[in-house]
Amino acid sequence: MGVYLSTPKTDKASADGENDRVRFGLSSMQGWRTTMEDAHAALPNLDDCTSFFGVYDGHGGKAVSKFCARHLHKQVLINDANSSGDLPASVYKAFLRMDEMMKGQRGWRELTELGEKGNKISGMLEGIIWSPKGGDSDNLGDGWETEEGPNSNFPGPTSGSTACVAVIRNDQLIVANAGDSRCVISRKGQAFNLSTDHKPDLEGEKERILSAGGFVVAGRVNGSLNLSRAIGDMELKQNEVLPAERQIVTAEPELKTVKLSEDDEFIVLACDGIWDCMTSQEVVDFVHKHLNTEDKLSDVCEKLLNSCVAPTSGGEGCDNMTVIIVQFKKPLSSAATSSTEQPAATPEEMRPNELGGPDDPQK
Repeated sequence: MGVYLSTPKTDKASADGENDRVRFGLSSMQGWRTTMEDAHAALPNLDDCTSFFGVYDGHGGKAVSKFCARHLHKQVLINDANSSGDLPASVYKAFLRMDEMMKGQRGWRELTELGEKGNKISGMLEGIIWSPKGGDSDNLGDGWETEEGPNSNFPGPTSGSTACVAVIRNDQLIVANAGDSRCVISRKGQAFNLSTDHKPDLEGEKERILSAGGFVVAGRVNGSLNLSRAIGDMELKQNEVLPAERQIVTAEPELKTVKLSEDDEFIVLACDGIWDCMTSQEVVDFVHKHLNTEDKLSDVCEKLLNSCVAPTSGGEGCDNMTVIIVQFKKPLSSAATSSTEQPAATPEEMRPNELGGPDDPQK
């Protein structure tokens, strides 16, 4: 049976929510895969003026994606950059912080808790001879304290996860992405990509991989990973003379900041199980069509998953699938007019009519 089931698991985990700024719906489905490695976070009220949505597509296990779904948004809030008002910098640092937090005894303990059943059993056995120190892992306070224990030198997980998040504060939308999950915005029915699918064959990605001592074969990093950016995958981040941003595989997110306008209708965040089957414009068209007939956004998400799942195993439509639709409520702030484009070395802020091209440039 390999990596596929004999019949797909099409039962779905779905949810809806809203506040005075946005409403959202989401759905996830295991599909043909033998395990479900996607995770997500949807917090319309991260704080009084901020909403957070993220999709995480795990590989090699579900522990890293679930770790990100539990912690990444919290790091956005407690980071010093957020306290000083620099939200893009805070989001950026939160991505890199995930790799740091997953090292050592505390990282090992939580990844074991979040991981597969066999790992949980090994963690229980170790717990007989060693009891965790410290409080609840959800109570981060202002940091992530280290713990003493038999895995204090744990270098981090060999499994990994993509991360694509959208943070909305007032009329500012910040999208951060590492990997091949994707965020798309619908502007007057036109799809615009707010993220890049990070594949090893992209010129800039391949240059970093080779400079760090890696190689690309058949579109895979070192012949194994078909992504060039991800959280986790620590065996591909072992060059001690290079910063985290220049490793063979990096968790560094690509950021795009947009001032929302009255023309902006909704965003779609989804793992590559969706984008393998439909282009960005096709997804936007699908959502538009069903917004007119469905009361709940989660129902639109479920119809999208049903449309993408393959009738037989193998090829496109057989991956785990997760999608979040976030619809902007009108009216938006009148401050959403224009802004200037930042230098390439800083988070990019673009005027509403200067988004990075319609649909998927990789298609």
